Amino acid sequence: MSLFFTEPHQPGSALALPIALLAHLGDAVFHLYERERAIFSASTAKEMHRRVNKRVNAEKQADLLDAISEHLSERELDLVRRARNIKASNLKRALQAVSRKATAFEALLGYLYLEDPTRLRHVLALTTTAE
Repeated sequence: MSLFFTEPHQPGSALALPIALLAHLGDAVFHLYERERAIFSASTAKEMHRRVNKRVNAEKQADLLDAISEHLSERELDLVRRARNIKASNLKRALQAVSRKATAFEALLGYLYLEDPTRLRHVLALTTTAE
């Protein structure tokens, strides 16, 4: 059960949600995680924002997904594969691959947020060692 999710749901039911919804949730989770990491080391809000934006962008998220992939379970890798297949907006071909990987990373975090907060913390910790 997630930190804020109050509606009861069956384990595994997050897999039935549209990938785009999981990605939107995962984006928010990653933003909050990065802001929490930066808040005690930044002296101003502007500095915190600058630090967070270094990691909360499509290129960095795609790199983080590559770095943690070997630590993911088969179920997680399947979700990542499904999320990477979502059609990206009308981006240039080179940017589409990065955007799709970033969406997959965010969908993974959204799924873990709903299904397994302990595993979510572990995966997020892996991202900090992947720097």
